[in-house]
Amino acid sequence: MAERIIVVGLPATSPLPATRLVVGGRRHLDDAGLAPGVRTVAIAGDLAPVLAAIAAEAGPVCVLASGDPGFFGIVRALAARFGPDALDVRPAASSVTLAFARLGLPWDDATVVSAHGRPLADAARVAAGVPKAAVLVSPDNPPEALGKELLAIAGDGVRVAVCSRLGLDGETVTWTDVPGLAAGTWDPLSVVVMLGDHPVAPAAQLTWGRPDAAFAHRAGMVTKAEVRAAALGRLELPGTGVLWDVGAGSGSVAIEAALIAPAMRVYAIERRADDAERIEANAAALGAAVTVVRGEAPASLGALPRPDRAFVGGGGLGVLDAVLARLHPGGRVVATFAALDRAAAAADRLGHIVQINLSRGERLPDGGLRLAADNPVFLAWGPRP
Repeated sequence: MAERIIVVGLPATSPLPATRLVVGGRRHLDDAGLAPGVRTVAIAGDLAPVLAAIAAEAGPVCVLASGDPGFFGIVRALAARFGPDALDVRPAASSVTLAFARLGLPWDDATVVSAHGRPLADAARVAAGVPKAAVLVSPDNPPEALGKELLAIAGDGVRVAVCSRLGLDGETVTWTDVPGLAAGTWDPLSVVVMLGDHPVAPAAQLTWGRPDAAFAHRAGMVTKAEVRAAALGRLELPGTGVLWDVGAGSGSVAIEAALIAPAMRVYAIERRADDAERIEANAAALGAAVTVVRGEAPASLGALPRPDRAFVGGGGLGVLDAVLARLHPGGRVVATFAALDRAAAAADRLGHIVQINLSRGERLPDGGLRLAADNPVFLAWGPRP
């Protein structure tokens, strides 16, 4: 596998390698001047078929990407699937490098945030909360959409530079302000640079264990707030990686994990169509980037990237075993159970178990307070080191 996948950042500084298969965005493939007979696979959203085509190719593969493909680019997905040793990465200057170069500004003190496949509201709040930021926008989240998100949170003292088509024909750099950004029509192939004297939005709060009422759910099918808080703590979420929420129900665990660690790729696996729709609605309401997978586990897990963390809220021991079989080395699984025998069997696999008993305060008609007990929940986690 060593150096079987050659990842070329464009514009390339040397001729493209001669391979029988070239992968890239449609515009990259159209402009590459490929030799007759070279097969191509266009990247268009879902990377699964692209990764499968690369895996099926017997010889070397060339992958084309903009700028530095290791900077919010395809190198992350390729390394996760094939391993870093399989990659020969040949970067060009990133779009952020070019943007600050065109502006004549240093960027070692800038915050860079991407709106590619991530909630735009989150990107806007991060950018508005620091004195210098660069936002990578996209056709789905163009500069004017970012401007509309910023209108409510960014102050009047913020200067904005829209740096479009960097390194290509038609390159432009336009200075404006937040209202001008929102009112304009801009090329989505842009980097938006924001400059202010000080942060203009409050820092985001790190919150988990939200009230159950924060999530639409079916007849109480939601991981209770106190159990959810304990589960998220035992997951020990990393800054990046892949998380599965299997038997997601309302999606409460997946959504809160995505909000705590927004750089993680979070998948909520749910077999019921109505629950899957609730997960999507709950995620949208709270601004969380969660991919909902409709299907029965474990059959629906095969096409997903291997998890670094997993929460198993349904499906029983067979699903737990399937998750453990796919877990990355050093990963962690947390599972909840109502039945003691299943919880004990899970503890044999994972190594740790605790019983959580909840009693919530309720007011009596005379104003007094009583404790109303919920059914106990068993929480297992591991694997044991």
